[in-house]
Amino acid sequence: MTPAAVRAALARFDRVHVGHLPTPIDALPRLGAEHGVDLSVKRDDCTGFAFGGNKVRQLEFYIGAAVAAGADTVLLTSAIQSNFMRTTAAMAARFGMTTQLQLEERVPDVDELYRANGNVLLDRLIGATFSSFPEGEDEAGADAAVNTRAAELKAAGAKPYVIPLAAGHPPTGALGYVDAAAELVDQMDATRSRFDAIVVASGSALTHSGLLVGLRALGCDIPVLGVAVRRDAASQAMRVARRAADLEDLLGWPRRVTADDVRLYDGTLAPGYGRLNGPARRAIQDAARLEGLFLDPVYTGKAMAGLFEAAGKGAISGRLLFWHTGGQPALFAYGDKLFEAKDA
Repeated sequence: MTPAAVRAALARFDRVHVGHLPTPIDALPRLGAEHGVDLSVKRDDCTGFAFGGNKVRQLEFYIGAAVAAGADTVLLTSAIQSNFMRTTAAMAARFGMTTQLQLEERVPDVDELYRANGNVLLDRLIGATFSSFPEGEDEAGADAAVNTRAAELKAAGAKPYVIPLAAGHPPTGALGYVDAAAELVDQMDATRSRFDAIVVASGSALTHSGLLVGLRALGCDIPVLGVAVRRDAASQAMRVARRAADLEDLLGWPRRVTADDVRLYDGTLAPGYGRLNGPARRAIQDAARLEGLFLDPVYTGKAMAGLFEAAGKGAISGRLLFWHTGGQPALFAYGDKLFEAKDA
């Protein structure tokens, strides 16, 4: 399949176009030399809308569906410092919709800075309204609470659109990363270059699975290593495989993604989602100090740290492409934790 054929397949789905695409690929020679790797970065932190990030590509399809349905309110559940919620609120506002955000308690022992700054501050500026959900690892329960609120809004005459969290729903957002795979193949063809491995943070699995499905449909066999940022490698591998299969079904494509394609590394996950550790802190500091590149504490800091560790163990080698998924606003919610001298 060609990039043009992939884009033709995606054209069947409702979509809005707000991202600044294609995003550039930059070399990171000083950071790479510091850690003994040949390193470049795909700058999806530069997707251009509402501080950018990977969620812009995903939300072009979710908000496209909401607009097509005539929605006036978008509802979403996620972590307090969610990049997804910030970008959802901004994109919904851009198309004349309000947003209701359900904040999950995923990260323990957080302070007032975490609850008020970073993405939360931006959500408030946009005008989103908030509710709370006490659990951080109950996706079905969180979705049920949002759907209950949506039913109340509908009964009152509103037209709500729910973006689901749990994996039992069509992976609409992953379509954005099928498109991103075609973009990458075009960029490699234009420069007559190739990467030997791609490394990306793997959480909801929409970005990870979308890249896999898109690359394999295009006949590109570059390995994609997902660095687990929310659950252990075995659990995340099952989620990625399921999301990839769901996505191929959504597109009506044959199953091309195999078990061997689903590669995860969880060595930089501890102590858990949204909690900094030493390797992630060093990756954040090194990227800023050596390249002027800002990583975030939840996703890209841990993913870059995972890239360095995986390369050091021989799990990946050659020309490496780090897929920067954005998330920098969260830095301002972790300002008191970025320079601690000693930790795991």
